[in-house]
Amino acid sequence: MASGLVALLDDIAGLTRLAAASLDDVGAAATKAGTKAAGVVIDDTAVTPRYVVGLSPKRELPIIGKIALGSIRNKLLFLLPAALILSAIAPWALAPLLMLGGAFLCFEGAEKVIEAVSGGHGADEEAVTTDPVALEKQKVSGAIRTDFILSAEIMVIALREVSDQPLLTQAVTLAIVAVAITAGVYGVVALIVKADDVGLYLAQRPSAAAQAIGRGLVKGVPVLMQVLTIVGTAAMLWVGGDLLIHNAADVGMPAPAAFVHHLAEGAGGGALGWLVSAGIAGVFGLIVGGVIALVMHKVHAARH
Repeated sequence: MASGLVALLDDIAGLTRLAAASLDDVGAAATKAGTKAAGVVIDDTAVTPRYVVGLSPKRELPIIGKIALGSIRNKLLFLLPAALILSAIAPWALAPLLMLGGAFLCFEGAEKVIEAVSGGHGADEEAVTTDPVALEKQKVSGAIRTDFILSAEIMVIALREVSDQPLLTQAVTLAIVAVAITAGVYGVVALIVKADDVGLYLAQRPSAAAQAIGRGLVKGVPVLMQVLTIVGTAAMLWVGGDLLIHNAADVGMPAPAAFVHHLAEGAGGGALGWLVSAGIAGVFGLIVGGVIALVMHKVHAARH
């Protein structure tokens, strides 16, 4: 009896160790996958606050909440099952899909650079209504549509990092990445869109220190938004170019990745090597995105 109990306890201990190891694997995979998706996350954070521009300050947080709910629904109900099915029946499609997503990121980044240089605001501005309820619905639905594209890129990037893991590990990792990224992005967005309100409140307090902090927040939020836009654009070009370069090896074109690796190693590796690699990927992304943008503009002009 005692020996049977000891054997049972040994089995339980073994299962516990196995479960702990699995959790460690999932945590490591989720961290790695989330890091790889950083460029898209930064852009998502930079883009989202513009959806509450022109709306009542009282509706800002509820709107961010609706967009966040739509984002998590996109990731968990639609994209996660699709990613798992893709991993199970067509893993060969991951590299082409990542390259397609990379090309889209390059195009988006190049478009932002072109707009900044030309002083334009894009060729397809949405027509908006003056009805507050309809305007809110329009903003939320537009944000969720944009989020679907960005979320798809995030999930495919994350899937690539765990494609060699068991299906359950893939599912749990993607779910963790989906929840963590959504909470992080929209938590930061909520702080950004309310920072100016907090600043105004503090600026009206009797304390000189509170007033100074309040004025700093009011002046700092527009600067922060500009910095986020610049960083987000750079991240899109870097990640997009990197996806194109490194996934090209999986479709029979290893030379670009080998060339970048050689230059990074020549720079001594480490942080400097990473800067060289990221810089090359960013420039390459800008070139590819610029070419795509030029073609798209030509096609648009021909149709009109």
